[in-house]
Amino acid sequence: MVLSGQERTTAAPTALWVVPVADLGGVARHVLDVARAGLPGWRLVVLCPEGPLAALLRESGTAVVTGPFGPAAGFRASLRTMGRTVRTLRPSVVHSHLSYADVVAACALAGDRRTRLVTTEHGIAADDLVYHGSVAKSRIKAAMHALRLRRADGIIAVSEATRRAMEAKWNPGKSITVIPNGVDRSAGGGSADAFFMPAAVRPRVLSLSRLSPEKRLPDLLNAFAKLHADLPGATLTVAGEGPLRNELQELAGQLGIGQAVRFPGFLDAGEAMAAADVLVQLSVWENCSYTLLDAVNAGLGVVATPVGGNPEILPAECLVYAGDVDGIVEAVKRQVQAKADRPLLSESWPTTSQMTLSIVMLYINGDESPSRMNVS
Repeated sequence: MVLSGQERTTAAPTALWVVPVADLGGVARHVLDVARAGLPGWRLVVLCPEGPLAALLRESGTAVVTGPFGPAAGFRASLRTMGRTVRTLRPSVVHSHLSYADVVAACALAGDRRTRLVTTEHGIAADDLVYHGSVAKSRIKAAMHALRLRRADGIIAVSEATRRAMEAKWNPGKSITVIPNGVDRSAGGGSADAFFMPAAVRPRVLSLSRLSPEKRLPDLLNAFAKLHADLPGATLTVAGEGPLRNELQELAGQLGIGQAVRFPGFLDAGEAMAAADVLVQLSVWENCSYTLLDAVNAGLGVVATPVGGNPEILPAECLVYAGDVDGIVEAVKRQVQAKADRPLLSESWPTTSQMTLSIVMLYINGDESPSRMNVS
């Protein structure tokens, strides 16, 4: 076990965040945002595997514990690492993220009633097959989650849709508090005036996602082919990596749009959005998408499927079913041509600091916290 960062002792209670991934992604973004904003009145320590996330946390001055932890290390090693970490740090709260860490934390604290256990659900879907591949596997997972939630002292969902799915599938028998992912409004005033409008005949369409089946990228390519036929100056950037890369490149060629579509791999999200006009995300499911939140905050047009937490972020006119090619094309055109049709971030949407304060309120109040945190 290696501890780095803020190693001095402090009177503030410790919240140990347990994250089983080393790389950067949606959950890593959540952790980094909380580290930057801080947990008011609390000391944050993060347990995670060594890697890019740990490196960025150290750069921010956050205390980090690394060691054999996560799927690559195996369950027994992860359990030992977490047990040693809890005994050494004696945190007031252990806060787990992602199912692997959720199960390890529940097992590690099974006989420990002194340490409170809080869990945040980032990745449940209404359709069992989205993440688990079979009904049998999803039932096993559901039973596992129902069991580990018995140990939880506080349960957080990142959207109302996430909460409803948890209650329907896992029947936790406890209250679930909704704390959406917080975002800070852009310094330029938000989506109303972040960028100049592009030429309507040359829309720059962007996709930022893993190149995998649940993102329904073939539907995006089919829709873009129709858009490109209407507006030959249109371009599409499909950023990200994944198992469908070669298949998607072949499909772009078959559709005759190979010259208008780029597959650049991973891109910095902010830089990619600065070079785009409309972001399209046709996922099977999203809980509380940072990509959508950032796109709205940056002033882009946004087109997404009406699934999961997306309707909590976007107005109805931005929501289109993945198979509705004409609807996707019209939604893109509308938001390229009219600034007023681009979505705005709700005034009630929490900032990062409001999100972290809501998390701390749950640490303190537990099940007595309101079912949705609204901090202003």
